[in-house]
Amino acid sequence: MANYTAADIKALRERTGAGMMDVKKALDEANGDAEKAIEIIRIKGLKGATKREGRSTAEGLVAAKVIDGTVGVMVEVNCETDFVAKNDKFIALADKVLEVAVSSGAADLESLLASDVDGKTLGDYVVEEGAVLGEKVVVRRVARVEGTTVDAYLHKTSKDLPAQVGVLVAVDGSGAEAQTVAHDVAVHTAAMAPTYLSREEVPAETVENERRIADETARAEGKPEAALTKIVEGRLTGFFKEIVLVDQAFAKDAKKTVGKVLEEAGVQATAFARFRVGS
Repeated sequence: MANYTAADIKALRERTGAGMMDVKKALDEANGDAEKAIEIIRIKGLKGATKREGRSTAEGLVAAKVIDGTVGVMVEVNCETDFVAKNDKFIALADKVLEVAVSSGAADLESLLASDVDGKTLGDYVVEEGAVLGEKVVVRRVARVEGTTVDAYLHKTSKDLPAQVGVLVAVDGSGAEAQTVAHDVAVHTAAMAPTYLSREEVPAETVENERRIADETARAEGKPEAALTKIVEGRLTGFFKEIVLVDQAFAKDAKKTVGKVLEEAGVQATAFARFRVGS
């Protein structure tokens, strides 16, 4: 007869995040010893980790934190299914990754994964925790944004899942107005997905390629030669309005650009980062 109860199964599932059958099998093998069962779950999970290496990790969450109002840190942690993405064990793992990102000061993924967690690297720690969850789990990226005032915004694309869009925005001013506009721009950025902060950040080859396409399109449309330069520059301006944050129409008031809104608040945006799970 099994040397454990339904309450023991429930408690072990909450501690490990493992499936019911995996928990029951581990308890059977451990003769009801919860600690031994956890060890069995981990070992069996790690044995299956290599089989999961090629699996897609398109689900997950974004987590972020602002330290002292001037430093923002954000991580994206991925898994295979939305079922695991909303699992408390997975969410706790992502929180741990964020905690390590904050404490280590890591600004790139390689440095973050090499950071120490209880005598092992964060990379190894994530693999072990993923083994318990029974899915491939990866830390996909990390961002660190610093400025006079930094705001973090997390957005849920589904009420049943943790945040899947995250934004950090830094501005060069301080005080309540700077904080408010930084937050408003962060919310805008989550919705409008700019790629660059300013036109100067857009690679020259990207601009030239867009200019070439605009020129060839205008010629194919039979536009007069005399008007080509103006038409091409107009279309290039439209391109910038799509991908450059300060050139975008502000989500809360499309009559103004984001740059104008920042200017009216007496600040400039100095940096931003935006993550969307899987993209």
